Amino acid sequence: METLRQSYLTRISGAADTEALEEVRLAALGKKGEISGKMKELGRMPPEERQTTGAALNRLKDEIDAALRARKQGLEDAALDVRLRDEWLDVTLPGRPRPQGSIHPVSQVTEEVTTIFPDMGFAVAEGPQIESDWYNFDALNIPPEHPARQEHDTFFMARAAGDDRPPHVLRTHTSPVQIRAMQDSGAPIRVICPGRVYRMDMDQTHTPMFHQVEGLALGPDISMANLKWVLEEFCRAFFEVDEVELRFRASHFPFTEPSAEVDIRCSWEGGKLSIGQGDSWMEILGSGMVHPKVLAAGGIDPEKFQGFAFGMGIDRLAMLKYGIPDLRAFFESDLRWLRHYGFAAGDVPSVAGGLSR
Repeated sequence: METLRQSYLTRISGAADTEALEEVRLAALGKKGEISGKMKELGRMPPEERQTTGAALNRLKDEIDAALRARKQGLEDAALDVRLRDEWLDVTLPGRPRPQGSIHPVSQVTEEVTTIFPDMGFAVAEGPQIESDWYNFDALNIPPEHPARQEHDTFFMARAAGDDRPPHVLRTHTSPVQIRAMQDSGAPIRVICPGRVYRMDMDQTHTPMFHQVEGLALGPDISMANLKWVLEEFCRAFFEVDEVELRFRASHFPFTEPSAEVDIRCSWEGGKLSIGQGDSWMEILGSGMVHPKVLAAGGIDPEKFQGFAFGMGIDRLAMLKYGIPDLRAFFESDLRWLRHYGFAAGDVPSVAGGLSR
């Protein structure tokens, strides 16, 4: 028994790794192990001898098991020490640099717009980007002969042969959202409708897809004076100036009557735009009083309610506020375009607003 004990303790202490140690365990304590085999022989022994030998074998089994566990722990500790030595990392070193992203100017201006107008009581409304011909044109008093209803101006959805459904288009403005808001909420109402719009247009200052925000306010006695106040307050907040001066010029839009283009006083000194001062004027949006036919299309009684609407290009607003001369700055993959105009990673929108195409 002592010889067996010394043999296995020696093999355990000499095991170089956990695999070798497992081989020793199986040889001693496995189902076919040497000590396990001797335990099976106890049944053939006389009672006195069985009692003595059984106690000795149990002590030996416990001692071998304890030695195995101690040796295994020692091997694992040694392996951990090797890993800590070989895989040591200096956590005081600076981290690896990662490419930086940035908030997009259009996203920032959209955030600003949807911060300013709600402060004046306007809710934010959204609608589908694929619109029916009725919502995009007919409900807005745009006649069939209007150029915007031709394929050279508008993206029409393809129809299979025999498909007689009414035409659908990629919306050319967010005005259809105004119709849907009137149908859903009735009057009085105050909403802005920001979102993507699509037109057949592409040059330095136009793109086939751009962003627009339109506003609508209806009530029993809303007038152009209310429109002027709202736009002045918006421009003060968005351009972050104390004084602004707006000029209304008569124009024509099918969905408003009367209609007006709105200019803002500005100056261009040294190629830099300054809002609220100078001798120049710059067009920033279109507006007017909502046409009675548009009110009727939205389910509003034009004998009881009237109101104003306006539309501005968010991309254009971003160009004006941040001095970006070329729309390609918004779409080029090279982030140097945006960083040049101050849009670095971690920027957050200021509490300001947005405008026209």
